[in-house]
Amino acid sequence: MPVAKVNGVDTEFEPGMTVLQVAEKAGHEIPRFCYHERLSIAGNCRMCLVEVKPGPPKPQASCALPAADGQEIFTDTPMVRKAREGVMEFLLINHPLDCPICDQGGECDLQDQAMAYGRDGSRYAENKRAVEEKNMGPTVKTFMTRCIQCTRCVRFITEVAGVPDIGMISRGEDAEITTYLEKNIDSELSGNVNDLCPVGALTHRPWQYHYRPWELKKTESIDVMDALGSNIRVDARGAEVMRVLPRVHEGINEEWLSDISRYAADGLQRQRLDRPYVRDNGRLRAASWEEALGVVADRLKAARPEKIGVVAGDLQDAESMKAALDLFRALGSPNTDCRQDGSVLGYGPREGWLFNSGLQGLEKADAVLIVGANPRTEAPLLNARLRKAWLTGAMRIGLIGPKPELTYDYDFLGYSTRILTRMPKAAREAMERAERPAIILGAGALTGHQGGAVLNAVGRLAARVGVIRDGWNGFNVLHHAAARVGGLDMGFVPGEGGLSAVDMVRQGALDVLFLLGADEIDASATEAFKVYLGSHGDRGAHGADVILPGAAYTEKPGLYVNTEGRVQMAERAVFPKGQAKEDWAILRALSARVGQTLPYDTLDQLRQKLMTDHPTFGRIDYLPAAASFDVAALGRKGDLDDVAFRSAVRDPYLNNPIARASVTMAELSALRVAPVAMAAE
Repeated sequence: MPVAKVNGVDTEFEPGMTVLQVAEKAGHEIPRFCYHERLSIAGNCRMCLVEVKPGPPKPQASCALPAADGQEIFTDTPMVRKAREGVMEFLLINHPLDCPICDQGGECDLQDQAMAYGRDGSRYAENKRAVEEKNMGPTVKTFMTRCIQCTRCVRFITEVAGVPDIGMISRGEDAEITTYLEKNIDSELSGNVNDLCPVGALTHRPWQYHYRPWELKKTESIDVMDALGSNIRVDARGAEVMRVLPRVHEGINEEWLSDISRYAADGLQRQRLDRPYVRDNGRLRAASWEEALGVVADRLKAARPEKIGVVAGDLQDAESMKAALDLFRALGSPNTDCRQDGSVLGYGPREGWLFNSGLQGLEKADAVLIVGANPRTEAPLLNARLRKAWLTGAMRIGLIGPKPELTYDYDFLGYSTRILTRMPKAAREAMERAERPAIILGAGALTGHQGGAVLNAVGRLAARVGVIRDGWNGFNVLHHAAARVGGLDMGFVPGEGGLSAVDMVRQGALDVLFLLGADEIDASATEAFKVYLGSHGDRGAHGADVILPGAAYTEKPGLYVNTEGRVQMAERAVFPKGQAKEDWAILRALSARVGQTLPYDTLDQLRQKLMTDHPTFGRIDYLPAAASFDVAALGRKGDLDDVAFRSAVRDPYLNNPIARASVTMAELSALRVAPVAMAAE
């Protein structure tokens, strides 16, 4: 390996690294504003100046300078210090003194580097320029007078998000960053530009003037707005969640976060259930825990086991589902289901419902077929990974199903299920020739009466084109519900002779229906006594006869399994609202009242039982290795009707009760619908 001297110390580096990367590998901090590890190199800010020999006797931008064998790099000479002070002085010529009111204050790169590398005064007394603010949508608040034209936002929105809505216009002192024709940023990842901005020119509009960073208690947790399990940090002040930010996890979300995961946080404060309710004479009234649990217990004890059922929602943690499953099995009920959408998954090998290549591993695929999914709305960060691989030119993408506007080119093969059995020859041969072919099967394709046949047809296609090979498993199911894989892993599906979720809500099917955070299923047709345990007064609570207030995902520790089968642990950031309790604790208390006391009194005991019964849950942050299985045996054999596929997510901003309670999500949803309406007119 080549070797360079950094401040007199030999440092080995990989070919292709820049001087900045070599210096930081040697443990020396290099200040920067425009450089970012995941974006292309711009060399705009000139803050990363170093002295290099051999070379001209002047400071050079280390971010854009390739490292060479035998090079000598100096990061702290008088020349370098003077050059950095000069650059900082230039950057501050037009920068306003907004620090006392700026949301970036306390987390501002410009503040930190001005203190560390700047002068203690300025030689400029000229008037500062002013720049008009821009309208970039509900997620981005602009203060463009603060902008230093680092172009991080431009490069992210163009390269990673794939929506070139931001650019730079004019030259010299008139240069400014703007959207085209005052257009909103049309991206599900727009909030990341606020994280990237080093100076407070772009800040988070939903959180404007709400907090100071040093006021917040920071808790590392897991996102549940989709099934990717993005790693997040929940920042809270007192009992209120103020913001959600991404954490770095190379295997899942890198360091990005989708807008719904980031900005639905205000929904955690609205439409909350904070006390039990019981329906009397058609009206809900507040009740005590004793009364509410007593009413539910009496109904459960009076009903026959086969007339009792439970449906688990999309945001549930594994512990609450385990407690519900143990309780209703103890009551003798086979009617348990975590598949509100009527999916056919849950039987056969575990690989049959996982994203087997892994989210990061998908980037190695050279041919990808998307079936019945819209990655841009169902999993925006997966869509960004597909774009990253597509940009290298090594990946070809085909799609069967709805024809979405994705951020990369793809071969559209058709809308309906019949394409699975009559796939165009060129597309099939491309998959067969590929070294690592992959199929992404959307959850929306596996619902309805055709779901089993679709799964079988996709499995047979996967076997025909060789999606599973030595060391490679490219059969991938893209879930959209954070709780789905965990529920399937523990067998939260109908037992022998049991009813599915869709059948449970039919008229006359049950006498008692327990909705465990289930808000995405229409239970209005059933006349059963309905019990809702959840955190928000959403669809599930509206028709309930008893409401038991539960905890939101930020208010309880819990295990979640993402779409690739990786078990991750979320932590409590704040306590439940009012009289609300953790879901598993409510079920434990209910079990004692019905005479089927669950065998655990603490969360640790519950987790021990969960991991004993299902060892998969004991392997935290472990990605299952690629395993071979009979993919052609999945689903149900039978003829496929010519049915058009549809995405599992109709509105990506309103797909769960927390998002539907969010003002920001309502604004984003309205903007998403408005262009469609105008186009129709």
